[in-house]
Amino acid sequence: MNNRYLPYSSILLLFIFLLGPVACKQEGSTLQTKVRAGEWPEETRTSKPWTRWWWMGSAVDKQNLSRLLKAYEEAGLGGLEIAPIYGAKGFEDRFLSYLSPEWLEMLRYTVATADSLDLGIDLTQGTGWPFGGPMVGPEMAAQRMVMQVHSYSEGMGLDRPIVLEDTRAARFAYELHTVMAYQNNQSPINLTDQIDDSGQLSWDAPGTWTVIAVFQAQTGQMVKRAAPGGQGFTLDHYSQESVGNYLSYFESAFGEDFPGIRAFYNDSFEVYGADFTRDFFRYFLEKRGYDLRDYLPELLAEEPGEHSKRIKSDYRETIGDMLLENFTGQWTDWANQRGKITKNQAHGSPGNLLDLYARVDIPEGETFGSSYFPIPGIRRDSADIRNVDPDPIMLKFASSAAHLKGKNLVSTETFTWLGEHFKSAFSQAKPELEQAFLAGINHMFYHGVTYSPQEVEFPGWLFYASLNLTTHNSLWPHFRGFNAYIQRVQSVLQSGIPDNDLLVYWPVYDIWADPEGISKMLTVHGIDEWLHPTPFYKGSSLLMEQGFSLDFVSDALIQELQVSEGQLSAANGAYTAKVLVVPRLSYLPLATMERLLSLAKAGATVVFQEQPSDVPGFKNHAERRDALERIWDGLSFEPAASAQVAAVGEGQVILSGDLLQGMKIAGLARETLVDQGLRFIRRNVAGERYYYLVNHTAETIATPIPLNQEGEAAVLMAPEQGMVGLAESTREGGKLAVRVHMEPGESLIVHVLRNKGSGIPAWHYRVSDPEIRTLQGPWRLTFQQGGPSLPQARELEKAIPWTDLPDASSQHFSGQARYETTLDLRLEPGARYELSLGKVLESARVLVNGQEAGIAFGIPFRLDIGDFLKDGTNEITVEVANLMANHIRYLDKQGVAWRNYHEINFVNIDYRPFDASSWEVMPSGLAGPVTLRIHH
Repeated sequence: MNNRYLPYSSILLLFIFLLGPVACKQEGSTLQTKVRAGEWPEETRTSKPWTRWWWMGSAVDKQNLSRLLKAYEEAGLGGLEIAPIYGAKGFEDRFLSYLSPEWLEMLRYTVATADSLDLGIDLTQGTGWPFGGPMVGPEMAAQRMVMQVHSYSEGMGLDRPIVLEDTRAARFAYELHTVMAYQNNQSPINLTDQIDDSGQLSWDAPGTWTVIAVFQAQTGQMVKRAAPGGQGFTLDHYSQESVGNYLSYFESAFGEDFPGIRAFYNDSFEVYGADFTRDFFRYFLEKRGYDLRDYLPELLAEEPGEHSKRIKSDYRETIGDMLLENFTGQWTDWANQRGKITKNQAHGSPGNLLDLYARVDIPEGETFGSSYFPIPGIRRDSADIRNVDPDPIMLKFASSAAHLKGKNLVSTETFTWLGEHFKSAFSQAKPELEQAFLAGINHMFYHGVTYSPQEVEFPGWLFYASLNLTTHNSLWPHFRGFNAYIQRVQSVLQSGIPDNDLLVYWPVYDIWADPEGISKMLTVHGIDEWLHPTPFYKGSSLLMEQGFSLDFVSDALIQELQVSEGQLSAANGAYTAKVLVVPRLSYLPLATMERLLSLAKAGATVVFQEQPSDVPGFKNHAERRDALERIWDGLSFEPAASAQVAAVGEGQVILSGDLLQGMKIAGLARETLVDQGLRFIRRNVAGERYYYLVNHTAETIATPIPLNQEGEAAVLMAPEQGMVGLAESTREGGKLAVRVHMEPGESLIVHVLRNKGSGIPAWHYRVSDPEIRTLQGPWRLTFQQGGPSLPQARELEKAIPWTDLPDASSQHFSGQARYETTLDLRLEPGARYELSLGKVLESARVLVNGQEAGIAFGIPFRLDIGDFLKDGTNEITVEVANLMANHIRYLDKQGVAWRNYHEINFVNIDYRPFDASSWEVMPSGLAGPVTLRIHH
């Protein structure tokens, strides 16, 4: 091993996690670390990728648990999230009932075995999703509000009896909750106590009235994909009593011996139609200060006016408050009191996503579908394109909440339906994951891995939604290469604290004031409606594209901000930002405006894109709006470069329709490296900055890039292969310009040092005109393992995909095959030797002279192999793993039954019955050209 780079295995941290419940709690909080220059941070179970682990039918046993956990550890996983779901037919005698003594024994065995392998275990608190099960009776189940409009006239009475007319709602438990009568210029009258069991009204009044009956009806939703023993109704998440009773069920099941898991986990809020709970009207009165029952016609208005929009906003805010307090807060407090933490997906909820994420220990986002990247050679099948691409701004809701609350970990459910079953490669997954890293994610979870007994033949037990990275997957032997990349990146992104420039206020009240409908669920699939059209989204996108790093902030989080030396701070000073931006909006709460000016008086800079002109909500809105206007009128603005600036105490308020101009006036410098096409995120580790960079463009970026940081030197760290070296850099005004060379698809970490970086070997750069030697062959192709059968070995004149061969067995084969050749070489001192594999279908493990040189899992499929070469003849082996697709195609063409499950069975990406028999053969193998690039 030569010393051109420090080996990535040389690792040291000054602080490490302690094991046990206390350490579990710390995993969600800020961790201040110091990493030695020129070394990767310590590898921990948390820095490794984790995965959701589907327990099909909970048909698990100790022998298979031990075998699989060892395989997961060897593949480089750091932990698993157990999710019991429906089972496979024919294995019913192995099913374990959820929370039964036998099930609990397997859980405890799993935790103990995982701990011996340094693997962590999380557990979803239920089976399938959402929370629910047999313990949830009708009185605890998710509820909805069914409103019926009746008429009453003097002498005629009701137009019809008040009985539930919604036939679907009538299939489940329901009750008449409230009856209200309305007449112009009259106060509403509550008639609930005057309706008998047959729906007749015992009330006399003059004139004609509109009568609205509110039924509290069970949604009827059952737990989706429930495991044996977990079937039942979905929980009422808005009810404090129902949630408390649900949690107490687990106390009874676990007793005094709670399992040694790290976290309880909750999936995205998919409680469809749930918009009510028994105590809603009382809670609304307490929170909003007026009785919603007096204004039910406004909720039903066909042509909503101003009052209707305000009342709907109040309704939506109240539902969000109930979810936050009665479910998210109660659940997290309950878990923390028992030495556990919570991990939660807030998206899909009807509440303020930032506040919901902020209330748990590990906020979790989700990547669903695939994105377009201009990286040459990357595959994106047209059939895999969803209605909405994954959006990193959506992920920033989770990371922003974590950052402002000082929580160190931000997770993501990753690669949900990245592509069609059996067609997703690491090369497609890598930029999708990098996009999440850039959004602040630092603790990724695969979606997912399925438990499958050893005796179940290919393709094993599978979950109905791809990614299916199981031990049966033909990519599995190369999985550890991709996981090593993730581990290195996350080790840096979990170190220190986030380093972002500014905060952008999220105007959730603009969303809540939508006149359409009543309930408002903020889903990942609906961002084209509630997120993309907004000035908030457009402004945030513009600022990020121009090189400003940012987080989002809610009204509640603004109330927690402090000011220190002109900087906004949160999490007891562990988080800082320089500027707070209020984008163009319709509604700004008076309390938020007052707090913003308070922060400005203390020295903060607040930039408004437009004067706020209105307040949200119904009660006393005219008075509150006047107060907002008076506050604004009290600011003394002076013209300043196409904007206006008002001095406020020790700080300032800037009014600028052009946000970029506002940043310039605020004195906030952008990262100009984005002009090269690079994207970045920064971490502050004990005062030194780490830049994580990616090149998702179609062009090589080989140039000095300016960094908006002071420093004496910089270290380059390549997470794909783990190389580290001292960069070439220059200083201008104390700030660094660092030379990089990044091919399309590559990532790089830049560590800005406060010293000269003495003792760190220099980074060996690629050159623009390397000497290129093509490995012409001949090549020996040998099929190693896979199926349905192993094709015969053969000699090839040049490297070609094995699916180009004429025999049918090569067309059907999924697995690993080795391409072997030799290379005569005389080594030159100081040269860098890089093996470029050209086109790989789909992943390659390279051995040089019998030693593994690395795994090339993504574009540009290049590995530095200089440490393994020798003078003379070198043996070059490229072990290629393809996708499962061709083997699955063969099975379906032959009519082999491989999918037979109790629920949903198996569907394709469009949720239709899966059938691969009509697929074309997926090209597989080494297409090349394979070259050795010698950089002198």
